[in-house]
Amino acid sequence: MAEGETIVLVDSKQRRYLVALEAGGEFHSHAGILDHDQIIGCPEGLELRSNKGARFLALRPTLVDYVLKMPRGAQVIYPKDLGPILMMADIHPGLTVLESGVGSGALSTTLVRAGATVVGYELRQEFAETATANVVGFLGQEALAHYRVETRDAYQGIEERNLDRILLDLPEPWQVVPHVPGAMKPGGILLAYNPSISQVMSLREALDAGPFGMIETVEVLNRSWHVDGYAVRPDHRMVAHTGFITHCRLLR
Repeated sequence: MAEGETIVLVDSKQRRYLVALEAGGEFHSHAGILDHDQIIGCPEGLELRSNKGARFLALRPTLVDYVLKMPRGAQVIYPKDLGPILMMADIHPGLTVLESGVGSGALSTTLVRAGATVVGYELRQEFAETATANVVGFLGQEALAHYRVETRDAYQGIEERNLDRILLDLPEPWQVVPHVPGAMKPGGILLAYNPSISQVMSLREALDAGPFGMIETVEVLNRSWHVDGYAVRPDHRMVAHTGFITHCRLLR
């Protein structure tokens, strides 16, 4: 693990902390202090102890670690939905994707890592800056060859043409629907993520009135299990509703 790299420290209670390594730097927590110099130059999986004797495991972060702990300007789309979004939108290398409502960049990071070239529309400049910084923070400066964010309102129109996919995380995605046929290739996929079923109802009404087919709305629930030898049961808490995913194909 090298200076300048972002790692994750995991404590004995499985709490995770993102740390950017700096020569001479220190990580401070309630469990004491860890010198960055103890970590720089060491392999992953190293177990360290703070000056108070607390144990930490040092690893490179997964995308899940990064999304849950990265700096936020807006609420992120959680990992339980990011995976299904990649599948339902059929994201793969070589695609050009418009993402409107980039927020803190969780979906942006996921799309670029999957090989897509992403153009983001975002109304708030501070969100655009946070998203760009988070994409670079996980994927490196080279990611900017495949990612840019414009301060633009998708409700007013889409400047891009011949898009393969359009992904929306907006309060009123139905306002974008009329602009989709002129911006996306036939057969392309439109996907929207919304927390409220009333938003889904308005979106579905707009889609039903347009040149769209194979329209589907789903919700993803995530329940973990407690496994301790033969003592096995569902955990008492689960990640249930976060948002509805509506996806469809553009037809002619």
